[in-house]
Amino acid sequence: MTDQTLIDEAIADAERRMARSVAHFEDEIASIRTGRANTALVDRISVDYYGAPTLLNQMATISTPDARLIQIQPWDRTQIRAIERAIMESDLGLTPGNDGQVIRLPIPAMTQERRQEMVKRLRRTLEETHVAIRNVRRDVLEFLRKSERDKEISEDELRRGQDRLQRTTDAAIQNADKVSSHKEQELMEV
Repeated sequence: MTDQTLIDEAIADAERRMARSVAHFEDEIASIRTGRANTALVDRISVDYYGAPTLLNQMATISTPDARLIQIQPWDRTQIRAIERAIMESDLGLTPGNDGQVIRLPIPAMTQERRQEMVKRLRRTLEETHVAIRNVRRDVLEFLRKSERDKEISEDELRRGQDRLQRTTDAAIQNADKVSSHKEQELMEV
């Protein structure tokens, strides 16, 4: 394997892993409540379905008939109580109501204090994503340094690889920051 191929593969691996970290971050923040109804808020709720933990979106139709309401229609109506219990136990702070057929989750307007709490949660999650991205950089950097010690790549190639890795890391962090900024704007909208 040539010097350049080894570095290209290491950088490509870093890009994939960093992109997965950013994608995970996006999934994670989708469940942060903004004051507008969004089905992603309840997608990740796990319900005890006949003794097996099951994601809510795998056992019900979830819709948003208007901007302040999430509607959950379970495929098995006997599970309405279990779904309500799971929603109450989640950290969403929403109170479900049902008519025996459909569960309705009214989304109350958020107070300024609650918005700031959600922004803090968003920033904590963003920092965890930054750490994950930097951990990928560290792993790949260690691999490149080991390759240089083992004489698989030259010192100049190591330096070029480090520069490319840093640019890749900066781009991934910038991407995560952009996603976070967009979500923060949503949170602070009244």
